[in-house]
Amino acid sequence: MLRVKQVLSMLFVLLLISGCSTDEQQGPANDQQPTIAEQENSPNGQETDGQEEKSVEVIAENLMVPWSIAKLGNTFYIAERPGNIVKIENGEFERQGVELEKELSTASEAGLLGFVLAPDFPESNVAYSYYSYEDSFGQFNRVVTLYLEDGVWREGNLLLDKIPSAPWHDGGRLKIGPDGKLYATTGDASNSAIAQDPNSLGGKILRMNLDGSIPSDNPFPNSYVFSYGHRNPQGIAWSTDDTLYTSEHGNNANDEVNEIEAGLNYGWPIIEGKEVQEGMVSPLFTPGDGATWAPSGMDYFDGKLYVAALRGSAVLEFDLETGDQREVISGLGRVRDVRIEDNVLYFISNNTDGRGVPQENEDKLYKVLLSEDDDS
Repeated sequence: MLRVKQVLSMLFVLLLISGCSTDEQQGPANDQQPTIAEQENSPNGQETDGQEEKSVEVIAENLMVPWSIAKLGNTFYIAERPGNIVKIENGEFERQGVELEKELSTASEAGLLGFVLAPDFPESNVAYSYYSYEDSFGQFNRVVTLYLEDGVWREGNLLLDKIPSAPWHDGGRLKIGPDGKLYATTGDASNSAIAQDPNSLGGKILRMNLDGSIPSDNPFPNSYVFSYGHRNPQGIAWSTDDTLYTSEHGNNANDEVNEIEAGLNYGWPIIEGKEVQEGMVSPLFTPGDGATWAPSGMDYFDGKLYVAALRGSAVLEFDLETGDQREVISGLGRVRDVRIEDNVLYFISNNTDGRGVPQENEDKLYKVLLSEDDDS
């Protein structure tokens, strides 16, 4: 096995490669250990579009290019792109190493990306991960299991390999759906044509059983592909009626929030933004050629989608009933992922990735109440 060394983590986040459009670029990070915030309920919530100012609590500091939030009970597991998992429990913080079978890629938008705990994690110590690697055949993404033992995560089973990868557009979000299946978002790896290629795993939403096999009810026979025609989706969430939604980076602008149905074509690169064509699905929400969000992680709560915005430097709220949208959090820089439990929104900043402006002790894990009628 190839252990992801601390020196690799430092070299990874020091790499500066010019990015493109709304996507991300790697950059310098703070190498301090994460710490508990000295001040809670700091007044960083911003008032936007009539939204009341929200009291934001800092849970963790000094994160190193965080990408995914996983949580079980009161314990957080934050995946960091350079190849670490940060465990946060009862005010104690531990940066845990990750041992992978392949050499973690240090390309601009690559690295340790999606991370989700197995449903039986308390008993099995197993999680699922999406990571980018390089070998003699090139750069690829893969989905694997990780097993936690003695504070170290070790690669276990290979579930899916050879997902197209490039310096940009690697997708990378993993979620377990209400149907018990594992979903993965994949980018077009800077080759837009593969998004329309049914035989390519790039530019797709993929669906698999937890053992890596293909579900018998997938829309295309013997295929992991659940939907296609995507550019660089990085967010995925389900409503209470099990409707699937994704967020996706557009080309310069034209970011998208989509409602996903099995087997449908979401248009890239033939149509984008507000464009319409028969046989292709246009997004529920898009800024069109206007403002750029660079949307990443997302979650659902009370009829609304909450989406992390990188270029938009906010948490965005999209009302599925009225079609309204607004910023609910801003002023904290780039936001990479969100997670909602009850009415509590957790989110991570991403200002150490080379495109943000890091402030003291960044990056951070935050907490805010979406409604003030519950102080949980």
